[in-house]
Amino acid sequence: MGGNRSGGRARVGRSGKTRSCAASALTLGLLLALGSRAVAQEADNPLHTATRTELDVVKAVLAQEKAWNKGDLDAYEKGYKDSPDTLFIGKSVSKGYSQIMTDYKRNYSSRGEMGTLTFTELEVHSLSDTFAVCLGNYHLDRSKKDGGPADGLFSLVLEKTGDGWKIVLDHTT
Repeated sequence: MGGNRSGGRARVGRSGKTRSCAASALTLGLLLALGSRAVAQEADNPLHTATRTELDVVKAVLAQEKAWNKGDLDAYEKGYKDSPDTLFIGKSVSKGYSQIMTDYKRNYSSRGEMGTLTFTELEVHSLSDTFAVCLGNYHLDRSKKDGGPADGLFSLVLEKTGDGWKIVLDHTT
């Protein structure tokens, strides 16, 4: 994060409050912003504080969105676990990281075919310390000649690995 570095010490302003108050306010703002994308609000609990797992999973999914929109399919693919057990379920089932990546490169061989990707309504459910499910909507905006716009739903099962949260099962409609 940016900001003024002062040897690890917080600056004290005229009011006597430290920068930690500003940092707390910034953190709260980020949690509220991400929280609305991280989990659906339930009628019985309209306010929800996102857990570390929820935030980390959303961060991993949004990193994929960012990589896709840069046209960086290699960086996008890093969101998947490099394993022969990784699955992608769409119009057909692709088994294994290598097959999934081959399919992505075949189906999105140009920047135009990739278009601009937007994820919305992200909802994370922790299954354990090492597994979580992320549900959401996607919208792919692209020209008619490149396949036209596409919308759908996805459900991801992610595993916490030494390299962060990785998709082990992607079901996209």
